[in-house]
Amino acid sequence: MAVTEESAATRAVRPGTLSDQVYERILAGIANDTYPVGSKLPTEHALCDEFGVSRPVLRQALKQLREDDVIQSRQGSGSYVKRRPEGGILDFAPVGSIADIQRTFEFRAAIEGEAAFLAAKRRSKADLEAIRAAVRELDQCVAEGSLGVDADEILHAAICRASDNQYFVAARNSMRENILTGMNLTRNLSLTKSLARMEMVQAEHYGILDAIERQDAPAARQAMRDHVENARKRVFEGG
Repeated sequence: MAVTEESAATRAVRPGTLSDQVYERILAGIANDTYPVGSKLPTEHALCDEFGVSRPVLRQALKQLREDDVIQSRQGSGSYVKRRPEGGILDFAPVGSIADIQRTFEFRAAIEGEAAFLAAKRRSKADLEAIRAAVRELDQCVAEGSLGVDADEILHAAICRASDNQYFVAARNSMRENILTGMNLTRNLSLTKSLARMEMVQAEHYGILDAIERQDAPAARQAMRDHVENARKRVFEGG
């Protein structure tokens, strides 16, 4: 059964760990300017008291925020807010999913980048037409100002199938619900921006298509990895 945009938006993801929950609460504080850019976060002791967690749990959450380039540590001084993520992340991401979405982007960059590499080498005429058709459908979504999650999913799934390696398809299918949650988040955020934002995302899709058409495998891999990483940045770094 096809997954609709509505069901994808409301579908739950797995519960996060305690450190994931702390990560999300601090991220929310940064997104809503409780902790403004440039400000110093409260001490570890104060944060542990506030969230009712141990220091190892808190430190794992802070480590993830540093890896996301949201905060930075200054030797002997503490942690400071480096950048503010998209405020809309709190409106569109299901509760308990933000840390999981971050990890899903990492998974997708690795898996889909290699799938695009092989798709450029192995794609059939039918594969190429399926990818082109999905890109054209996304063109229509951009023109109409519609969400386009289903078309986006169809495109990325078609590229995985074009790799002619069922293990890429199986790996991606195992994360499909998480991927759809992330796609809903990124495309909803893009709809809150100017048309140029959606056109920029679509240009990235065309870059992937072009590399696969030309059978330039390294370029296809890089275009896909850049696209997924840019999507992550648009969420977590306010890009």
